[in-house]
Amino acid sequence: MNVKKLVRGLTYLGSVTGKKQTYHVFGGAGFFLVLSFSRSKRGAGNFNVVEAAAVEYVHKRFAGKSGVTTSDVVRKTSRTRHVRNALAALNMLYVLCAMGRAKVDARRGGPKLFFNVHRA
Repeated sequence: MNVKKLVRGLTYLGSVTGKKQTYHVFGGAGFFLVLSFSRSKRGAGNFNVVEAAAVEYVHKRFAGKSGVTTSDVVRKTSRTRHVRNALAALNMLYVLCAMGRAKVDARRGGPKLFFNVHRA
């Protein structure tokens, strides 16, 4: 992966609040960067790179659905190479939220996050 290409021209899309953390989403040419800061270590954090084509695929597959979980995304896209694991699926759903194409369903409790994916 070319780091210079990765950080060139990033656009801030928004933030999404999960169960324990806030995730900041940036868009680039053909990919998204999802950042989160550590709650215990000052100045530290994590980032994940998500392909734009994979996000579009997940949106198309789940548009109009309510109560979508990461396991739903992994299970329904298992025959494609777009979603490798539950963490990748979660980051794709965070990107959709930052783009305004999905929302975290705050009405549901428990340890799982549920998402409502919008049609358009």
